[in-house]
Amino acid sequence: MEKNPYLIPNTNKIYTNPRKQKIARDILERYTGASIKQFQKQIILTNFQYYVERFSALTGAKKCQGSAMSSVHSPKDGVSIVNFSIGSPTAALIIECLSVIDPKAVLFLGMCGGLHRSLKKGDFILPTAAIRDEGVSHHFLPRQVPALPTFKVQKFVSEILVEKGLDYRTGVVHTTDYRFWEFNDKFKADLYHERALAIEMETATLFVVGFASKVPIGALLLVSDLPLKRGGIKTKKSASSVFKDYTDLHLEVGIKSMSGIAVRGEEIRHYRW
Repeated sequence: MEKNPYLIPNTNKIYTNPRKQKIARDILERYTGASIKQFQKQIILTNFQYYVERFSALTGAKKCQGSAMSSVHSPKDGVSIVNFSIGSPTAALIIECLSVIDPKAVLFLGMCGGLHRSLKKGDFILPTAAIRDEGVSHHFLPRQVPALPTFKVQKFVSEILVEKGLDYRTGVVHTTDYRFWEFNDKFKADLYHERALAIEMETATLFVVGFASKVPIGALLLVSDLPLKRGGIKTKKSASSVFKDYTDLHLEVGIKSMSGIAVRGEEIRHYRW
């Protein structure tokens, strides 16, 4: 194939920059408290330490505590979990760092605020796309590029949901870095016109940086609150009940999806541009 004379080499992409890869390996080990060798090829991402604790209990694997994140690695299941904290900057960072281990699949188990009136707490959303209303993903791809998951990862997750007899929704979610948007009437009106199912803070960034870094990624979101309804904004008390009622089920679907990918050995292909 002839080389395109109009393309300028992009050394920002981590898979083309050996020095950046070396630093990313160091960050991954330092932040997560685990060596590169401990990481499995299927990775679950979460924002919550409680998910890491429950993953450890469900798999029997030992927790690793790093300087900024925590992780657990289960060779028996072929799955690792990383709590990367909250927000788009750390979402972008963890994907670039994970790219150095060349994961077969990454799955984000996140929580979201349900926007559609039919949603209730505990519902699952399998996003088909995310709106890029955050300030990070434009560093990786132009604004006009849609934030899309890796289809095969979402397919594996949907199969497990159906197998378990669990209902789920598909559609677009809105990713924002704007806190307390619930008190901004114009923002809420715009959400209505977008017809987004839910709102959260990381999915679009994960999808875009995953695509840019050649990391196959999907997401399964849990509706944790209904912020447009009276009294529906998440509180300390309501968040505690959501963790108690739904964390194990959310994790079980994630673990089974990722371990299933490990067993199948099916290739998840990425194009090189």
